[in-house]
Amino acid sequence: MFENVYQGKKVLVTGHTGFKGSWLTTWLLKLGAEVIGISKDIPTDPSMFEELKLEFKIKHYKEDIRDLQKMVEIISKEQPEFLFHLAAQPIVSTSYSNPIETISSNVMGTANILEALKISNHKCTAIIITSDKAYDNVEQVWGYKEDDKMGGKDIYSGSKGAAELIIKSYFHSFFKNESSNVKLAIGRAGNVIGGGDWAKDRIVVDCMRAWSERNVVEIRAPKATRPWQHVLEPLSGYLNLGAALYGDDSLHGEAFNFGPRAEQNHTVEELLVDLSKYWHFENIDEAFSVTDNIPFHEAGLLKLNCDKALFFMKWQANLEYKDTIRFTSEWYYDFYNSDKNILDKTLEQITEYENLAKEKELKWTE
Repeated sequence: MFENVYQGKKVLVTGHTGFKGSWLTTWLLKLGAEVIGISKDIPTDPSMFEELKLEFKIKHYKEDIRDLQKMVEIISKEQPEFLFHLAAQPIVSTSYSNPIETISSNVMGTANILEALKISNHKCTAIIITSDKAYDNVEQVWGYKEDDKMGGKDIYSGSKGAAELIIKSYFHSFFKNESSNVKLAIGRAGNVIGGGDWAKDRIVVDCMRAWSERNVVEIRAPKATRPWQHVLEPLSGYLNLGAALYGDDSLHGEAFNFGPRAEQNHTVEELLVDLSKYWHFENIDEAFSVTDNIPFHEAGLLKLNCDKALFFMKWQANLEYKDTIRFTSEWYYDFYNSDKNILDKTLEQITEYENLAKEKELKWTE
């Protein structure tokens, strides 16, 4: 997998206690990496990080990425060979209630990681994760390419667009120079679902919490369309990008989109109907109802064009929509309704994901 580039390597993950960070940490451990994590807290209750007992499998720093001195100390001390920067304030609704925290985390937090890498200047391959929300979304149907305009109408989108500008300016000012030992690239993805997410104001999370107690979920925008993808899809992209950048200087400073297959655009209503099948509801009305209460702006369409990742790295999405639904529902159903060890379930899904990719002969499985 990934040409065994992560085997025995020291890999630092910021935001490792979050949903995506926990899956990435678990996969890196499976790949034989020595993982170091930086995160200011455990962001949810329950928490995938705690349920998998990852704290006892890695070196865990409980620090805030907004503390520049701490970031400099940790990165200079640990000198990771790879760095995946995921730490952020990721919730759109929180950006409305606490815009300053969102901006400071997503903009200054990213700047601090880049500054710490600049000061340490050890040999490091860094993948900086932003979001599809970094694009100025005008709901174009053909998908955003990496060189499209950054921006956003809400604070969260604005913070991600601003982070992109900071990354670009750091690259051209410092990391592009021959004296720099740091190589970096940007990964963008969005609308990730999968087992182990308990963040607030996310439709799948709300459903799984409610359905575990046999409650009905209220949904705001049943016709909103999203390109749903399982969490392992962009993570395979980030790991692929890290491995490719490690061996290919031409990718230094480049940005890449990672999204699902084009046919995986489905409405919220279609998603919930399909998810609910694994929860054995006799009537769909027992699963969800529609409300007109929409407290903040939500885009109706946001999709990515991933041709660049296909061209440069031969990366493409692995799972079909039905597998995305199955992986997600089965993980939560087992968590709430069975005695199965949830770490075993998580590793089983990673292995199945790898095996499906091998069957498709995807390049990163080599």
